[in-house]
Amino acid sequence: MALVQIQETPHWKKVLSYIGPGFLVSVAYLDPGNLETDLQAGADYKYELLWIVLVGLGFALVIQSRSANLGVATGKHLSQHCRTEYHTPINYCLWILAEIAVIAADIPKVIGTAFALNILFNVPIWSGVLLAGLNTLLLLGLQRYGIRKLEIAIGILVLVVGGCFCSVMVHANPNVKEIARGMFIPKLSNASATRDSIALLGALIMPHNLFLHSALVTSRKIHRSVDGIRSANRYFLLESGLALLIAFLINVAVISVSGTVCSNPNISSNNKYHCTNVTLNSAALLLKNALGNWSSKLYAISLLASGQSSTVTGTYAGQYIMQGFLDLKMKLWLRNLVTRCIAIAPSLIACIIGGPSAAARLIIIASVNSKFCYSKQENMPKNRPNSFLFFPFELPFALVPLLKFTSSEAKMGEHKNSIMTFSSNLYKELLANLQSLGGSRIMVSLILWFLGACSIGINIYFLGSTLLGWITSDHTPKATAIITCVAISPVIILYILMLLYLTFKPQIPNTDSPDSGMSPDESLESEITRERDSNGIQRAVEIEM
Repeated sequence: MALVQIQETPHWKKVLSYIGPGFLVSVAYLDPGNLETDLQAGADYKYELLWIVLVGLGFALVIQSRSANLGVATGKHLSQHCRTEYHTPINYCLWILAEIAVIAADIPKVIGTAFALNILFNVPIWSGVLLAGLNTLLLLGLQRYGIRKLEIAIGILVLVVGGCFCSVMVHANPNVKEIARGMFIPKLSNASATRDSIALLGALIMPHNLFLHSALVTSRKIHRSVDGIRSANRYFLLESGLALLIAFLINVAVISVSGTVCSNPNISSNNKYHCTNVTLNSAALLLKNALGNWSSKLYAISLLASGQSSTVTGTYAGQYIMQGFLDLKMKLWLRNLVTRCIAIAPSLIACIIGGPSAAARLIIIASVNSKFCYSKQENMPKNRPNSFLFFPFELPFALVPLLKFTSSEAKMGEHKNSIMTFSSNLYKELLANLQSLGGSRIMVSLILWFLGACSIGINIYFLGSTLLGWITSDHTPKATAIITCVAISPVIILYILMLLYLTFKPQIPNTDSPDSGMSPDESLESEITRERDSNGIQRAVEIEM
């Protein structure tokens, strides 16, 4: 990866030097799967769940900042730390789970891009899937010209998504006061809204994003001093906050559009039917009927930009995951090709065999959205099987290592998330820590572990309740339910044991820490010298201005 030179003066150039990684990460909150979830949330509850999106993205900012801190402080990303920390069997399990999460996240992106091409140019869905894969590889080819070029391309696509939906929102003319109330006044009108809010919160922390963010920040050439690392962490936090703020505003626009259209008292019966079960395809028809043909075209353009940008970052995440866990000595273009083929294979097979309906169903299976797990509408089939939720299953195996590593002095040194050790003199120890650290690092660690536990608890609850709902359903034969319980019991036990292992395993010191006794320049030069390119030859690092 080419390093980006941080320009210290003038200050605005220094700020611009840090902008990029957060925007690549933020597109995961704007991918077609999230757009579909937002459209359905607005159709079902109008603006009621906007505060959930605000809280969830605030939570995401806190967790993503830890991922960035890990990469900045250690010079290594999350999957690399996992490879050096855990035994080979555990390492391979974590890699497989991470790859499954990448594939599951990629399915809505690829199919969303294919739907957009179909709406705009009447391209067959299976051809759209292939084009989505090809365009992704072309965009990733921008890496040859430096990471900044790719970051600029993704930033433009994010602005296209926002511009299109904001234009549609202005034409839809939502009630601004109601939007403000939905954002800042918590309200859950019924049990269905509560369930959907839990699903929405659980979907906002994506496992592959934790791997991606910790890798992207290593593209900056920072001073390896303690103050230099702390300064970089602050700038990356501000940059991530700006990127997620833009992502939040786009989510607000999406929810407002569907909320306004579907709450219109003069809505037609056809549009009312589409509002009961919004899909990426039906949303175009809904907007066309309600707001005009140009609205559906703008929606398709935003869907295309959303799908293309998120597939690029998904491929990027898969590349880092494969390289980090397996330490593969593989050419960059070949690693991208392998990652892309693995990710689009399920989508392509489904589109070729089953057509658009199968593609839409595949999004349902891959997405974390409670509307797909519980039938709420009378005109929806009651015996549809619950989808397997990949993100809730995988999240703890990315989040727990991240919190462990960032709270470990063996890994992070002075940049760890400080925690209190319980002793008989706890009060004096607390005062000493508050005086030496200002209390902030203690609070950060406690808040992080609390938020992490909440996120994991929400996801496990959602996963367990979905599975239990299917087993206890009247439409599930008793024999099938018994066989399922017997089959998943060992999996549950293994799941719990693995989580306990990840949580309580003692940490291995980070022997490659950039701060291990060298001067900043010597440490950086030594780190660069140790890195090898995919051919096993020492790579030259390009310094971008």
